[in-house]
Parts: sequence; structure tokens; C-alpha cells
Amino acid sequence: MPDEYAAFAPFYDLLSAEHPVYRAGRRAGAAALAPRPGDQVLDVGCGTGLNFALLQEAVGSTGTIVGIDRSPRMLDRARRRARRRVRRRGWRNVILLEADATTLSAEGIGARIASAGGRERSDAALATYALSLMPDWEGAWQRMLALCAPAASLAVVDLQEPTGAFSVLRPLARLSCRLGGSDVHAHPWHALERDCTDVVATSARGGHLQIRAGRRRPEPPA
Repeated sequence: MPDEYAAFAPFYDLLSAEHPVYRAGRRAGAAALAPRPGDQVLDVGCGTGLNFALLQEAVGSTGTIVGIDRSPRMLDRARRRARRRVRRRGWRNVILLEADATTLSAEGIGARIASAGGRERSDAALATYALSLMPDWEGAWQRMLALCAPAASLAVVDLQEPTGAFSVLRPLARLSCRLGGSDVHAHPWHALERDCTDVVATSARGGHLQIRAGRRRPEPPA
């Protein structure tokens, strides 16, 4: 499968409006996910690793961050980010795997995580601005659930058109999503609302950023 981010990856952090707009959603998502020290956190569609510092702050040196992305070039940027943090702050707990969340085998990925020193099922998982990029985001969500331990915490941060007084910014939001490849009408957080308990809902930037977090429902007895 072609890597549509191959040319864009080196400039993603610069061109993605991260700090003026989208960083707020990442911070809110990581806070709502609330991973604990020692947890293993799965970052689905991790891109260049923009969530890693927020997650590392929560899980500490005894925790693990598992980043999954289908783009080798984006993972290369994430790997460089992690290596810089190794030198500066001693990070040695980031596992990066190239995989397509819409087609991956949960069992296969779980085994790859375990072989890299992690656990097959994670204590927490999040997807920030990733599911709306995927045509089969529902399938990706189900695989994300399958890679989580019972009662794991999950968070989804994604996009919709601004609301209320911020509706005047809808054309700009649509353009931004179109350029980035996101479906602004996907609203993948509804899957979390359906499949999780204790759901917390927040928003930012005039409703453009939607944040949901909750606990995975217990598996039914066999």
C-alpha cells in the first residue's frame, strides 16, 4: 500500500497547526485518559509521536508507550523524536510498530508488542485525529478495543465542524480537514460512547475538537 505521507512526514509538525489548534485536544485527551505510572498505553495512528511527551509524563519510566502507524515515514519521525528524548530524558520505553489499524490482526500485533518487551494487551489506548482519517474507522476502533485489557481506559480525540459562535470558522475547518485527509463528518467518538462506560465528554476550539474518554466494558463471561 502506498505511503501517502511519505513526502509530507518531514513537514507534518510544522504544517499541521499543532500548537495554535490541535495541541489542546491532545492535552485534553491525555488528561481524560488518565494513564497511571507503570501503565502500557497504546497510541493508534501515532504519526510523528506528538502524544509521546504527554503520555510519558503520566506513565513514567516504569510504563510503556506503544505507537502504531501505517506510514513508515511518519514512524521514522516518531522514532527520531523518541531517540531525542532518550538522550535528553532517558526514555527507553517506546515501542513503535508499522501496521494498518484497519486491517491488522489484534492477535498478531499483540504478539509483536510482547516480543518487543511489552504486553499483548494495553492498560490504556487513545487515538488522536487518527480514526477520521481511516475509511474503515469502525474496524480500527474494534481492533483498538481488542488490544486493550478488560476495564482499560480509552480516549478518542477527533474533529467536527465548529459550532455556535464559532460556526463562522466552518469553511476553514472543512478546508483543514480536506487537506489533512480527515472526514469531518465521521464523528468516531460515538463508538467510544457506545462501547465504554463512565464516559467523559469535553470539547475545545469552538467544538471543532471533540474529546471522549471512558472504560472498556467488561467482556461477557464465556
